[in-house]
Amino acid sequence: MRKSPRFGYSVIFTGLLALSANAMGAVKEAPSTVNAKYVTPSSTQVLTPGEKVANLFTLNMKTPYVLQRVTQRTYWYESGFYATLFYVGDKGVMLFDPLEERADKILQAIRQVTDKPINTIVYSHDHGDHIGSTAALLQLLVKTQNTKPEIIASQATADKMQLLDSQLPRPTKVISWPNGSFTFENLTVQMYGFEHAAHTDDHSAWLLVGEHVLHAPDLLNPDQPPFWNFGGSERFTFLVQNLEQANGLDWTYFSGGHGNIGSHADFAFYLQFIADLKSAVANAMQKVPFGFGVKMDQINAHTVMLPAWYGEISRLATEELRPKYGQYYGFETATLANAEMVAEYLYSYR
Repeated sequence: MRKSPRFGYSVIFTGLLALSANAMGAVKEAPSTVNAKYVTPSSTQVLTPGEKVANLFTLNMKTPYVLQRVTQRTYWYESGFYATLFYVGDKGVMLFDPLEERADKILQAIRQVTDKPINTIVYSHDHGDHIGSTAALLQLLVKTQNTKPEIIASQATADKMQLLDSQLPRPTKVISWPNGSFTFENLTVQMYGFEHAAHTDDHSAWLLVGEHVLHAPDLLNPDQPPFWNFGGSERFTFLVQNLEQANGLDWTYFSGGHGNIGSHADFAFYLQFIADLKSAVANAMQKVPFGFGVKMDQINAHTVMLPAWYGEISRLATEELRPKYGQYYGFETATLANAEMVAEYLYSYR
């Protein structure tokens, strides 16, 4: 059995939050990308379509977690900038993605609204920052319920966990890929796998059919421009197709694993941002000659040339977008990396 370091991105992030929360003063929240109506989060009041949680950055920095009732039975949870969903049925609870380092907080949030057992855990995809607390949660549940939850994942996720010798608890029920479904009590959950995925090869979107809620972590951060490397995506190549596939499904509320609660307006914003970014990168590629910034008489390896070229292209593209998008959440720290991924895509596929 291989051993992996426990010190992951989420652990680093949690430590930074602990250091910064006490020192944080009053901050001005970034403006909405979709002119959203903001409301104070509530574990009892159902969210009206299009509404978003107010002061979300501050809440993530200063409170243990944020809990918002989305529908009569579906709840949205976020802490430390990581989000997920749980559904309360007549007999039990279904939880998506036990987020890394958050088992105790997630269980506390669930117990805030129900004492029913957690019967089902669903893995959206095999990334440890989203499902890394499964073992810890199972240990907590041993003390409070008699039966272990069923763990559901797609065949693609199960195969990937097997191939990579995952140390996380394996699924006990596997559904077909790329399209599969299961029933939790009276609720149908339909999984739509991205056959050509940008984020990771087992990435998928999970539709709570009767609830009109879609859960697809790392596809899109609602109310924000794309995060660094498009949410840690392994490639940009298929992102637009993935966004269009998810946007075309029948849902009202979107859970993206980060950011706020989403709507179709967030998808429209993302697609427009990407279109503008591709245009800006293409413009920059025409302006920046290959070999820019490299003193040819002072190098002994050609490998410096491509990064220097991409770097200047990304800088120019970011500058072109700044007047339109510069005021939005995380623009300055994410757009350079995203522009570089787009430059690689445009250079490779013509």
